[in-house]
Amino acid sequence: MTTAPAVPDPTMEAIGHAVVEGRTGDIAAARRKLLSLWSRIGVTGDPLHRCSLAHYLADLYEDPAQALAWDVRALDAADAVTEQRVQEHHADLHIAGFYPSLHLNLADNYRRLGSFEAAAEHIAAAGAHTPGLPRDAYGDMIRGIVQEVAEAIARRDTAKRPSAPGPTV
Repeated sequence: MTTAPAVPDPTMEAIGHAVVEGRTGDIAAARRKLLSLWSRIGVTGDPLHRCSLAHYLADLYEDPAQALAWDVRALDAADAVTEQRVQEHHADLHIAGFYPSLHLNLADNYRRLGSFEAAAEHIAAAGAHTPGLPRDAYGDMIRGIVQEVAEAIARRDTAKRPSAPGPTV
């Protein structure tokens, strides 16, 4: 993000703080904080909050089945987020930019679980959404991982990718 959020959002700020905590190594504390936020947001809360929280929370689970449950929630919430809501949060964001990563995560979890048909459907969806990604480091990273996961699906490989986000065991 290159500019400040359009409207301060304490929930998105709390999600961001928990994500940073998880990325710096305190996975358990980050997971607890995000689960507590989820309890407050609820399944019918703001779809942007639900999408963001579920997307990041999925990365805090080593078990692909647990991660998959949160990734499904993230995609479902994304389908309810409006472009207006995303723009209210941050003028540089577009809901279309969420879909490559959301489908990529689903594909990778299905692949790790050995559900290769579902994985192939989601990696195709991720690929279909990548043209909308910016030509920058983030877009290049997502396009590269889409290719990496597609190759793993073709090999019927269920191993965790070394570059995958999440806790290490």
